Amino acid sequence: MAVPSELTLEIEETTDTAVVRCRGALTLATAGQLRHEVKRLLLQVRGVTVDFADLALIDSMGLGTMAGLYVSARNAGRSLSVLNMGTRVREMFSVARLLSLFEPAGEANLRIP
Repeated sequence: MAVPSELTLEIEETTDTAVVRCRGALTLATAGQLRHEVKRLLLQVRGVTVDFADLALIDSMGLGTMAGLYVSARNAGRSLSVLNMGTRVREMFSVARLLSLFEPAGEANLRIP
C-alpha cells in the first residue's frame, strides 16, 4: 500500500467550534497547511477539534505543528483537541510525549496499547 504524501482538510464550522478532518499525511511538506487553517480558526471560534480518523501518517514536523498549535490555542484562551487517533499516530504522540496534551488517558499517564 502506498503511503500518502498529501493532506486534505475538511473544515466544519459552527458558532463556537470547528472540526478539521485530516486525510492523508501530516508531514514536513503538509504541516504548514494545517497550521494556517487551525490558526485562522482559532481567531474565530473558541475551540478547534482535529479529527485524525483518516490520517495515515504523521512525522516529527507534524507532531511539532500540533504541539505549536496547542500552545497557540492555550495562549489565546482557546482549546485544541484531537479525535480518532489511529494506532500508529497515537504511538507517535506517545513516543514524543505529547499524548497527554490531547488525550485524557495521556493526562493520567496511562499506557495505551
